[in-house]
Amino acid sequence: MSRWAAPARRTHPGAPALPAAPGTRARRAVALAAAAVAGLVLTSCGTDVDDITQGPGFGWTAAHNDGRNSGTTAVEGSRQLGPAWQRPLGGPVAAPVTVGSQGQMFVTTRTANCAIFSFQMSGRKRFCNQLGPNAVAAPTLLDSANNVYVGDDSGVNSDNYLGQPRWRTPVAGVPVTLQFTGDGHVLSITQTGQVDVLERQTGKRMVPTVQLLGEPDFLRAPDLTWPAAGQGLDDCATGGPSCAVATRAAVDGASGRIYATVWEPGRPAAALVALRYTGDRIERLWSAELLTEGAAAGPTVSADGSTVYVGDNSGRLLALDTADGRTRWVHELGWTPRGGLSVDADGLIVPAGDEGYLLALRDTGDAVEPVWERKDLALRGTPVQTAGGTGYTVAAIGDGLTLITFDTETGATVDSDVLPDAQGTTTGTAVGPEGEVVTATRIGELFVFTPVSQG
Repeated sequence: MSRWAAPARRTHPGAPALPAAPGTRARRAVALAAAAVAGLVLTSCGTDVDDITQGPGFGWTAAHNDGRNSGTTAVEGSRQLGPAWQRPLGGPVAAPVTVGSQGQMFVTTRTANCAIFSFQMSGRKRFCNQLGPNAVAAPTLLDSANNVYVGDDSGVNSDNYLGQPRWRTPVAGVPVTLQFTGDGHVLSITQTGQVDVLERQTGKRMVPTVQLLGEPDFLRAPDLTWPAAGQGLDDCATGGPSCAVATRAAVDGASGRIYATVWEPGRPAAALVALRYTGDRIERLWSAELLTEGAAAGPTVSADGSTVYVGDNSGRLLALDTADGRTRWVHELGWTPRGGLSVDADGLIVPAGDEGYLLALRDTGDAVEPVWERKDLALRGTPVQTAGGTGYTVAAIGDGLTLITFDTETGATVDSDVLPDAQGTTTGTAVGPEGEVVTATRIGELFVFTPVSQG
């Protein structure tokens, strides 16, 4: 069974390119595109029984590990790592690597033959599959059976752990968010603002599609065309105005709340928008238009669900009350946060951003206080925290990149491992089920480190 017997499956038939246009025309075009496909689902190799549970806490199953985007794991991190292997992918990497419950890795890229690779922790390649060209911008999401969910041009796809196709569901745009809902379905949000909840086994839509940029007016604009799948996608990495939804949304599974950054065309700033998935619909709760110059650091929900954290492009870190969107505090970082935030259960916050340095803050409720800072460590990746007070990040040391193992309470370096010949920056940091640490450079090389036994 090959997904590529008919290449047209990856794009909408006869889809014309829609020029980027500001204001309501672009907004309505996106909404019309979603309405046109709202009832379409292509399925294969699926069943009507949803008997696979997600597996939180096993591996690094989403871009920032969990629905809250916490950037933390219950796995106890090793304080002594060693390089296991590295390999080039042959194409760029934009989204973080994910790691399944058995150590199987997944990463998207763009090469002549492959857009998603999967490797075993030993370094052996499990599979590589073609997808649409913009799959490189899409994150991967894993369940406990190592089924992978990934977006590409105008679709959400699911493959099993061998790379065999399970289903594909059309959407408008490229999914920049894939998360699990509290009841185990797949939440998809595209850069154009289409929100869907899909059944994990078949890909069918569980609730009506929601458009974050507004619903179409067919009477006033009957001739709107299907938008290009990658429209505005180039602006997503920096949170620019052409990308309506630039960051990965956060989900509080207990309450059903969803938090996404949205920059509507023509608006002076981006907003943090709160939605709620009720099981039969998605409803809007509140919107706070306060993200100056947009946002490239996605929202993160606190462990108790009461606070949502987000960074903006003016160099601020903000905490909002999840009940009503009220701002609890604002902290000037002095540099632009990007990627994600690592927030542990005690409110220790370690932000990411390649313009900044390693530091930690603590949320005290209606204020935030500095805990420690390491201005000598220029960030080139996303910091993460593990059980046992151990954290990892990639920093620029000399002319290259180094994986830094640090104590989360003091910031002290406890181990360092060079990424041989690595250049530029990395897309994220993932922790495997046995304490392995995995990262990938944006130019397309994968690095794996494993715990060193201490006798």
